[in-house]
Amino acid sequence: MSTLTRPTDTLTRDALTVLQPGFVGTSAPDWLLRRIGEGLASVGLFGRNISSPAQLAALTAQLRAERDDVLVAIDEEGGDVTRLEVRNGSSFPGNHALGAVDDTALTRDVAAELGRRLAACGVNLNWAPSADVNSNPDNPVIGVRSFGADPLLVARHTAAYVEGLQSAGVAACTKHFPGHGDTAVDSHHDVPHIGVDPEVLRARDLAPFRAAIAAGTRAVMSAHILVPSLDSEYPATLSHRILTGVLRDELGYDGLIVTDGMEMQAISATYGIERGSVLAIAAGADAICVGGGLADDETVLRLRDALVAAVRTGELSEERLADAAARVRALAHWTSVSGAADRSGGAPDTEIGLVAARRALTVTRGASCTAPLTEAPYVAAFTPMANIAVGDETPWGVAAELERLLPGTETGSFTGADAGALALAEAGERRVVAVVRDAHRHAWMAEALNTLLTSRPDTVVVEMGVPQSPPQGSLHIATHGAARVCGLAAAEIITGR
Repeated sequence: MSTLTRPTDTLTRDALTVLQPGFVGTSAPDWLLRRIGEGLASVGLFGRNISSPAQLAALTAQLRAERDDVLVAIDEEGGDVTRLEVRNGSSFPGNHALGAVDDTALTRDVAAELGRRLAACGVNLNWAPSADVNSNPDNPVIGVRSFGADPLLVARHTAAYVEGLQSAGVAACTKHFPGHGDTAVDSHHDVPHIGVDPEVLRARDLAPFRAAIAAGTRAVMSAHILVPSLDSEYPATLSHRILTGVLRDELGYDGLIVTDGMEMQAISATYGIERGSVLAIAAGADAICVGGGLADDETVLRLRDALVAAVRTGELSEERLADAAARVRALAHWTSVSGAADRSGGAPDTEIGLVAARRALTVTRGASCTAPLTEAPYVAAFTPMANIAVGDETPWGVAAELERLLPGTETGSFTGADAGALALAEAGERRVVAVVRDAHRHAWMAEALNTLLTSRPDTVVVEMGVPQSPPQGSLHIATHGAARVCGLAAAEIITGR
């Protein structure tokens, strides 16, 4: 049994302090406000909590009325993963587009503007950027969320992003340590394995995290991935060897370590969220992210009580929990001192996202390329299943933007073996714009494109994922992401605007 050296109420406050829960609704429920009063120091926001900037600002003000230094976190990567603009699509291209441009000053400026918008709404912790090196082209969950497949490119843009975001007073949370890029499994569903030796991992996957630490990232998020060369038993989130041995001791990181969502199947289906949370804190994590799926008071109480019980039985040291809570409070203090005001200098740049999206385009004109479209086309969107990180709420494609430029544009969404034939039938005599996302990962999508191009070689193809397949069509546009501004930039090329 453990001998407690502090009062039970202090232990309970520490257990609450290390939690980053979510909730349902666009205003804070009474239970959440009550837990903040009892010691909860962080709240995570998701798309379901946001309807407008004004509403979000009112919500964060409501939280701060209970605790002025509360950490308000969000998963706002820009690009495909957006919570601020979940219903319309992001005003900022994502990492892959920024990596395609490869201008670190642009990346820094984009991140700074995104940080300004978050700070203006009262958000002070962003679970971004993704520092994963997308070394596996079949990766189902990272893809365009990565700056690219070159570790040095990813490293320099990760550092630039951290600097830009934090210049606005918003703490960066670099993810997913030790790197989620070389996986073919989504940790939302199962435990991915990365079977490389330590030398490859250190040279490739850890390079962006070294750069982020050198740039001063205030937080790092762990990945629910198994790396047998580092720890054959526990995934990184639960691994003392990885979180403490590698991240703390080897890389010299002294900031906040946040877990990825504990309700993801890689943890919840194997350890359960209570035991998983205890193991994570014991391994060196400081904050438990939960709330993407489980978003209620019962979840908070279950995790709080599990941590308190683990200290009482000696499974978790009292000192480790106190240290984790102290790191949370230290980050809260940093954000409080930094304030919500714009610290990056200069006027807001509302066009920086579109400027970046335009620069990110790769345009290939085929032999049958004709003049820009002047009549309303038919947009055939070949739609894969959305991964959970992106979600299916956020619109993507070019149809909405083409409709604004060419009124009368029609669109349809197609999937499966007959997608190409069905798209041809719906298009009729209209010019076709085919929109795909990671065509190289979906055999049915590649076949649909072949069917379409065989009958209609004048088809325009827009690839909004990772452009691994050879360019096809009379005009091929790789946007390197599916943000709203990427669709707008593509539509401008298609129409010659």
